[in-house]
Amino acid sequence: MKRSITAAVGLAAAAALTLSACSSGGGTSGSSAPAASSGPVTITLAGWSLSTTPEFKTLADGYHAAHPNVTVALKEYDATNYDTQMIADLAAGSAPDIYVQKNLKNFVTYQSGGQLLDVSDVAAKLGDKVGGLKAYAVDGKTYAIPYRQDSWVLYYNKDLFDKAGVAYPDGSWTWDDYAKTAAELTTKLKAAGSSALGAYQHSWQSTVQGFALAQTPNADLISGKFDYLKPYYDRSLAMQKAGSQPDYGSVTTNKLTYQAEFGKQQAAMMPMGTWYVATLIAQQAKGDADKFTWGMAPAPQFDSSTTGTSKTPVTFGDPTGLGINPKIAKDKIAAAKDFLAYAAGVDGAKSLASIGITPANTSADVVSAYFAVKGVPTDALSKFAFGTHDTRPENPVSKYTAGLQNILSDLHSSVMSGSSSIDDAITKAEDRAKNEVLNK
Repeated sequence: MKRSITAAVGLAAAAALTLSACSSGGGTSGSSAPAASSGPVTITLAGWSLSTTPEFKTLADGYHAAHPNVTVALKEYDATNYDTQMIADLAAGSAPDIYVQKNLKNFVTYQSGGQLLDVSDVAAKLGDKVGGLKAYAVDGKTYAIPYRQDSWVLYYNKDLFDKAGVAYPDGSWTWDDYAKTAAELTTKLKAAGSSALGAYQHSWQSTVQGFALAQTPNADLISGKFDYLKPYYDRSLAMQKAGSQPDYGSVTTNKLTYQAEFGKQQAAMMPMGTWYVATLIAQQAKGDADKFTWGMAPAPQFDSSTTGTSKTPVTFGDPTGLGINPKIAKDKIAAAKDFLAYAAGVDGAKSLASIGITPANTSADVVSAYFAVKGVPTDALSKFAFGTHDTRPENPVSKYTAGLQNILSDLHSSVMSGSSSIDDAITKAEDRAKNEVLNK
């Protein structure tokens, strides 16, 4: 899974107000200003695509406003090659003091390589409102602190649903309900003169495998057994064949983007991570996306046991965390730890929420700040989808995860392109997992 966040045009005022509010210092990070250094301190923080990804500057400015003695200087990395460049900088001794754990897939590489400081003391003070903390725990110690926790939901275009005369999602859908509705939307939209399809599924393996792993009872990536993928691929292939979503070949060959497919109203529904909220708001404000009414619903479910607003829907999404470079100067450690506490705390989370980013902290004040952003849908189901879910990791922490995910990436492209049946692809993937990864 990949993601990029576009700066939320039109939200600058909300962000500025939040940052100004942070200067009071009330509850900012759960601690007083760092006292390890007697003078001004500068700590460095990694980020990527700084001109279009506002979260890093937002956190840096907000912390400095609350702690004027501490400056957080940003160091930019390439978004696509972030981990490659970071690993090289860590080896060369030129990495920043604080760096982002962009996904769980590579966390174990940093942790097992001794490239992360123990921040268990920070984690112990955060409470149960910060999601994703357990993902960074190894042998009873915590090595990174989550500041955002995206989860996958279902986006839907209310205007296209209205045009087709189809009822909106209500939170009760299984994947079979989703597929049926996609087909109905496609047929009725065509009859109404629209070229939009019922659904869009992006090319990433996450769009199938993330849900299958999270939702299927007893599914276990590290087991090397992948039969749990079959019904999810069967359904996706059937939807392609029926024409209710673009086929994989068209998506990859024509380099379709999920932002354009949903934002330009080429699809009435789309499963995607909550990071897309900020992007869609920004693109609608700039005119890069059409103006239409949209909402969020829980992701469709494996079966009815987790459907309905009286239950907790299961979805997936890795947290994004901050870790500290062990080579940081000793007199900067207190400031670095306090910055991590701020980023995961209420004030840091509110500043992120106010630019449409999904924080790891889900305290009531944070949720209120998120839905106060202009453009975020405020209907009851959207609020439920955002705030109520059992989010399970796409990349369980293990030394085997990266290797297994690479094998499953090959499975995904071969099955979705039609070059292999799902049964043959699963058999091949299981053999490769056993021989190439799990026996190492």
